[in-house]
Amino acid sequence: MLANDIVPSQTVPGERVGGSGEGQVAWIGLGSNVGDRVAALARAAERLEAAGVLIVARSAIYRTAPVDVVDQPEFLNQVLAVRTTLHPRALLEVCLEVERSMGRIRRRDKGPREIDLDLLLFGDTVLDEPGLELPHPRLHLRRFVLVPLAEIAPDLVHPGLKTTIAALLARCPDHSPVSRLETGPKTG
Repeated sequence: MLANDIVPSQTVPGERVGGSGEGQVAWIGLGSNVGDRVAALARAAERLEAAGVLIVARSAIYRTAPVDVVDQPEFLNQVLAVRTTLHPRALLEVCLEVERSMGRIRRRDKGPREIDLDLLLFGDTVLDEPGLELPHPRLHLRRFVLVPLAEIAPDLVHPGLKTTIAALLARCPDHSPVSRLETGPKTG
């Protein structure tokens, strides 16, 4: 499993971790509820890779109901497992730059968005800094994150809660609908 390949990070913010072919496995949640949502998720993944972030696994795309601010269109969500030599703060900055480059405008807190990238987990890092908390503080409370994450990493252990993603999903208090998007016939 990818989680077993994790190399702990002991670096200063902005520094790179590991060397060639090494790095840290991190998990990024993607969401979109404005415009061509499928294309937005694909473009965000492409831009992460263009920034040197290697995608090693990706979940299916899921239709999800909005949470917190419910008077908006449904979302499409996906989770990516990535390998990176960036420190968590630098990876977060890459995610924010992808959002900016795709025209994300923060109209209102938790409102409609062209693209949203959330750094969910970064190896076994537990971190609480201004603007960056790892693991993501609401990861265990959100089905729209847990369902796609459990699809690709059910045995991954949440480093703060010491519980697998599958177990967190099974006891998640959020019961909002999350359904796999059928994107056409499978090939291969």
